[in-house]
Amino acid sequence: QVQLVESGGGSVQDGGSLRLSCVASRRTFSTNTMGWFRQTPGKERAIVAAINWSGSTYYADSVKGRFTISRDNAKNTVYLQMNSLKPEDTAVYYCAADLTPSRIDIRAARYDYWGQGTQATVSS
Repeated sequence: QVQLVESGGGSVQDGGSLRLSCVASRRTFSTNTMGWFRQTPGKERAIVAAINWSGSTYYADSVKGRFTISRDNAKNTVYLQMNSLKPEDTAVYYCAADLTPSRIDIRAARYDYWGQGTQATVSS
């Protein structure tokens, strides 16, 4: 069982920044691929970014150059730095853990554990 606890959401103006954090309870966190997804009402949960154990990353086209995913294995924590935020980035953001080592999968169904979500709202 893995518990994921997100924090860092909030409300910002267009062009602002937020930093999301996700702390995992699993001791083998360092071998897991971690992902950030987001969801808006009426839409499916979609990948934002992911990072595997070696630091390889994936970004959705819509956030490339604006968002950065990183991890601190000593703290069992994954971060999502979100800069140059736009109103269309408004969503509930979820942290997720994929227990299969190495792979980066963009499909939500491949992730084994999820956090409770944190709301990020960007106003124009």
